[in-house]
Amino acid sequence: MRIIMALDIIDGKCVRLTRGKYETSKIYSGSPLEVAKAIEDNGIGYLHFVDLDGAKNKKIINYRILEEISSKTKLRVDFGGGVRSEEDLRIAFNSGANQATAGTIAVTQPSLFLEWLERYGNDRIILGADFREGKIVSGAWKENTDEDIVSFISAYCSRGVKYSICTDVERDGMMSGPATEKYKEILGSVRINLIASGGISSQKDIEDIKAIGCEGVIVGKAFYEGKI
Repeated sequence: MRIIMALDIIDGKCVRLTRGKYETSKIYSGSPLEVAKAIEDNGIGYLHFVDLDGAKNKKIINYRILEEISSKTKLRVDFGGGVRSEEDLRIAFNSGANQATAGTIAVTQPSLFLEWLERYGNDRIILGADFREGKIVSGAWKENTDEDIVSFISAYCSRGVKYSICTDVERDGMMSGPATEKYKEILGSVRINLIASGGISSQKDIEDIKAIGCEGVIVGKAFYEGKI
Protein backbone atom coordinates (compact mmCIF):
# COMPACT_ATOMS: atom_id res chain seq x y z
CA MET A 1 0.00 0.00 0.00
CA ARG A 2 1.24 3.46 -0.89
CA ILE A 3 1.78 6.07 1.82
CA ILE A 4 0.95 9.49 0.37
CA MET A 5 1.74 12.71 2.20
CA ALA A 6 -0.63 15.65 1.97
CA LEU A 7 0.67 19.12 1.18
CA ASP A 8 -2.04 21.77 1.41
CA ILE A 9 -1.26 25.29 0.22
CA ILE A 10 -2.78 28.67 1.13
CA ASP A 11 -1.03 31.94 0.25
CA GLY A 12 2.14 30.05 -0.65
CA LYS A 13 2.36 28.39 2.77
CA CYS A 14 1.97 24.81 3.92
CA VAL A 15 -1.14 24.55 6.10
CA ARG A 16 -3.63 22.09 7.52
CA LEU A 17 -7.35 22.62 7.98
CA THR A 18 -9.82 20.92 10.29
CA ARG A 19 -12.82 19.40 8.49
CA GLY A 20 -11.99 21.54 5.47
CA LYS A 21 -12.87 24.81 7.21
CA TYR A 22 -10.61 27.62 6.02
CA GLU A 23 -10.98 29.56 9.28
CA THR A 24 -9.21 26.68 11.09
CA SER A 25 -6.09 27.03 8.93
CA LYS A 26 -2.85 26.35 10.79
CA ILE A 27 0.47 27.23 9.14
CA TYR A 28 3.18 24.60 9.42
CA SER A 29 5.78 26.05 7.07
CA GLY A 30 6.41 29.03 4.85
CA SER A 31 8.38 26.85 2.43
CA PRO A 32 6.39 24.08 0.73
CA LEU A 33 9.53 23.02 -1.13
CA GLU A 34 11.39 22.38 2.13
CA VAL A 35 8.44 20.35 3.42
CA ALA A 36 8.39 18.34 0.19
CA LYS A 37 12.13 17.68 0.50
CA ALA A 38 11.65 16.56 4.11
CA ILE A 39 8.92 14.18 2.99
CA GLU A 40 11.24 12.76 0.34
CA ASP A 41 14.07 12.48 2.88
CA ASN A 42 11.76 10.39 5.06
CA GLY A 43 11.54 7.83 2.28
CA ILE A 44 8.08 8.78 1.05
CA GLY A 45 7.69 8.86 -2.72
CA TYR A 46 4.17 10.23 -3.15
CA LEU A 47 2.63 13.65 -2.57
CA HIS A 48 -1.00 14.76 -2.58
CA PHE A 49 -0.73 18.48 -3.41
CA VAL A 50 -3.88 20.46 -2.64
CA ASP A 51 -4.27 24.01 -3.93
CA LEU A 52 -6.69 25.32 -1.30
CA ASP A 53 -6.62 28.79 -2.85
CA GLY A 54 -7.56 27.15 -6.12
CA ALA A 55 -10.41 25.19 -4.56
CA LYS A 56 -11.82 28.39 -3.08
CA ASN A 57 -11.38 30.47 -6.24
CA LYS A 58 -12.47 27.72 -8.66
CA LYS A 59 -9.26 27.80 -10.70
CA ILE A 60 -5.69 26.61 -10.28
CA ILE A 61 -3.54 29.20 -8.47
CA ASN A 62 -0.47 27.67 -6.81
CA TYR A 63 0.99 26.00 -9.88
CA ARG A 64 4.37 27.73 -9.48
CA ILE A 65 4.87 25.88 -6.21
CA LEU A 66 3.86 22.65 -7.92
CA GLU A 67 6.39 23.41 -10.65
CA GLU A 68 9.16 23.99 -8.11
CA ILE A 69 8.46 20.81 -6.16
CA SER A 70 8.18 18.72 -9.32
CA SER A 71 11.47 20.03 -10.69
CA LYS A 72 13.46 19.84 -7.43
CA THR A 73 12.28 16.53 -5.97
CA LYS A 74 11.55 13.07 -7.34
CA LEU A 75 8.16 12.90 -5.65
CA ARG A 76 5.25 11.64 -7.73
CA VAL A 77 2.64 14.33 -7.35
CA ASP A 78 -1.12 14.08 -7.49
CA PHE A 79 -2.61 17.58 -7.81
CA GLY A 80 -6.03 18.65 -6.61
CA GLY A 81 -7.87 21.85 -5.79
CA GLY A 82 -9.39 24.20 -8.34
CA VAL A 83 -9.28 21.82 -11.30
CA ARG A 84 -12.43 23.14 -12.96
CA SER A 85 -11.47 23.49 -16.64
CA GLU A 86 -9.36 21.99 -19.40
CA GLU A 87 -6.94 24.89 -18.94
CA ASP A 88 -6.55 24.11 -15.22
CA LEU A 89 -5.79 20.50 -16.04
CA ARG A 90 -3.29 21.49 -18.72
CA ILE A 91 -1.50 23.83 -16.30
CA ALA A 92 -1.33 21.13 -13.62
CA PHE A 93 0.22 18.57 -15.95
CA ASN A 94 2.55 21.10 -17.57
CA SER A 95 3.70 22.13 -14.08
CA GLY A 96 4.77 18.58 -13.32
CA ALA A 97 1.80 16.81 -11.79
CA ASN A 98 1.80 13.08 -12.52
CA GLN A 99 -1.89 12.80 -11.72
CA ALA A 100 -4.80 15.16 -11.13
CA THR A 101 -7.78 14.69 -8.84
CA ALA A 102 -11.15 16.02 -9.92
CA GLY A 103 -14.04 15.91 -7.49
CA THR A 104 -16.33 18.87 -8.01
CA ILE A 105 -16.31 18.43 -11.80
CA ALA A 106 -17.21 14.76 -11.37
CA VAL A 107 -20.28 15.91 -9.43
CA THR A 108 -21.34 18.96 -11.45
CA GLN A 109 -20.10 18.15 -14.97
CA PRO A 110 -19.81 14.37 -15.30
CA SER A 111 -19.52 14.53 -19.09
CA LEU A 112 -16.45 16.77 -18.80
CA PHE A 113 -14.89 14.47 -16.21
CA LEU A 114 -15.42 11.51 -18.55
CA GLU A 115 -13.84 13.48 -21.42
CA TRP A 116 -10.75 14.01 -19.29
CA LEU A 117 -10.72 10.35 -18.32
CA GLU A 118 -10.75 9.35 -21.98
CA ARG A 119 -8.22 11.96 -23.09
CA TYR A 120 -5.63 11.57 -20.33
CA GLY A 121 -6.28 7.99 -19.22
CA ASN A 122 -7.36 6.44 -15.96
CA ASP A 123 -3.81 6.32 -14.60
CA ARG A 124 -3.67 10.13 -14.61
CA ILE A 125 -7.20 11.21 -13.71
CA ILE A 126 -8.27 10.38 -10.16
CA LEU A 127 -11.87 10.52 -9.01
CA GLY A 128 -12.23 12.74 -5.96
CA ALA A 129 -14.99 11.26 -3.79
CA ASP A 130 -15.36 13.36 -0.66
CA PHE A 131 -18.21 12.52 1.68
CA ARG A 132 -20.03 13.58 4.81
CA GLU A 133 -22.24 11.02 6.59
CA GLY A 134 -22.09 8.76 3.55
CA LYS A 135 -23.16 11.44 1.05
CA ILE A 136 -20.98 13.12 -1.58
CA VAL A 137 -19.92 16.74 -1.03
CA SER A 138 -18.31 19.12 -3.54
CA GLY A 139 -17.25 22.72 -4.08
CA ALA A 140 -14.45 22.84 -1.48
CA TRP A 141 -16.71 20.68 0.73
CA LYS A 142 -19.34 23.41 0.99
CA GLU A 143 -21.98 21.82 -1.28
CA ASN A 144 -23.91 18.83 0.07
CA THR A 145 -25.62 16.31 -2.21
CA ASP A 146 -27.94 13.32 -1.80
CA GLU A 147 -25.56 11.09 -3.78
CA ASP A 148 -24.49 7.98 -1.91
CA ILE A 149 -20.70 7.56 -1.83
CA VAL A 150 -20.79 3.88 -2.83
CA SER A 151 -23.18 4.50 -5.74
CA PHE A 152 -21.11 7.50 -6.88
CA ILE A 153 -17.86 5.55 -7.03
CA SER A 154 -19.55 2.51 -8.55
CA ALA A 155 -21.08 4.56 -11.38
CA TYR A 156 -17.72 6.03 -12.32
CA CYS A 157 -15.94 2.68 -12.05
CA SER A 158 -18.33 1.34 -14.67
CA ARG A 159 -17.09 4.14 -16.95
CA GLY A 160 -13.41 3.32 -16.52
CA VAL A 161 -12.22 5.07 -13.35
CA LYS A 162 -9.27 3.22 -11.81
CA TYR A 163 -8.31 5.37 -8.80
CA SER A 164 -10.42 7.25 -6.26
CA ILE A 165 -9.35 9.39 -3.32
CA CYS A 166 -12.08 9.04 -0.74
CA THR A 167 -12.09 11.62 2.06
CA ASP A 168 -14.33 11.57 5.10
CA VAL A 169 -14.76 15.32 5.58
CA GLU A 170 -15.84 15.04 9.22
CA ARG A 171 -12.63 13.21 10.09
CA ASP A 172 -10.23 15.31 8.01
CA GLY A 173 -7.67 17.03 10.22
CA MET A 174 -9.21 15.53 13.36
CA MET A 175 -6.74 12.64 13.86
CA SER A 176 -9.75 10.68 15.13
CA GLY A 177 -9.15 7.53 13.11
CA PRO A 178 -10.20 6.75 9.51
CA ALA A 179 -13.62 5.67 8.20
CA THR A 180 -12.46 2.07 7.95
CA GLU A 181 -15.94 0.54 7.87
CA LYS A 182 -17.08 2.82 5.05
CA TYR A 183 -13.96 2.01 3.01
CA LYS A 184 -14.59 -1.68 3.64
CA GLU A 185 -18.15 -1.22 2.36
CA ILE A 186 -16.90 0.50 -0.80
CA LEU A 187 -14.29 -2.17 -1.48
CA GLY A 188 -16.90 -4.87 -0.92
CA SER A 189 -19.09 -3.34 -3.63
CA VAL A 190 -16.66 -1.92 -6.19
CA ARG A 191 -13.36 -2.94 -7.79
CA ILE A 192 -11.36 0.25 -7.35
CA ASN A 193 -7.89 1.35 -6.31
CA LEU A 194 -9.13 3.19 -3.23
CA ILE A 195 -7.02 5.82 -1.51
CA ALA A 196 -8.24 6.53 2.02
CA SER A 197 -8.04 10.06 3.40
CA GLY A 198 -9.10 11.75 6.61
CA GLY A 199 -8.56 10.98 10.29
CA ILE A 200 -5.25 9.11 10.16
CA SER A 201 -3.60 9.46 13.57
CA SER A 202 -1.21 6.54 14.04
CA GLN A 203 0.70 3.68 12.50
CA LYS A 204 -2.14 1.38 13.58
CA ASP A 205 -4.61 3.41 11.50
CA ILE A 206 -2.37 2.90 8.49
CA GLU A 207 -2.15 -0.83 9.17
CA ASP A 208 -5.94 -1.05 9.50
CA ILE A 209 -6.40 0.69 6.15
CA LYS A 210 -3.91 -1.67 4.54
CA ALA A 211 -5.66 -4.71 6.03
CA ILE A 212 -8.97 -3.94 4.32
CA GLY A 213 -7.34 -3.61 0.89
CA CYS A 214 -6.94 0.10 0.18
CA GLU A 215 -4.37 0.90 -2.52
CA GLY A 216 -3.13 3.98 -0.69
CA VAL A 217 -3.57 6.20 2.34
CA ILE A 218 -3.11 9.95 2.64
CA VAL A 219 -1.45 11.21 5.80
CA GLY A 220 -1.64 14.89 6.72
CA LYS A 221 -1.85 16.43 10.16
CA ALA A 222 -0.47 13.32 11.93
CA PHE A 223 2.79 13.79 10.01
CA TYR A 224 3.01 17.52 10.67
CA GLU A 225 2.20 17.06 14.37
CA GLY A 226 4.86 14.36 14.70
CA LYS A 227 2.42 11.56 15.52
CA ILE A 228 3.73 9.35 12.72
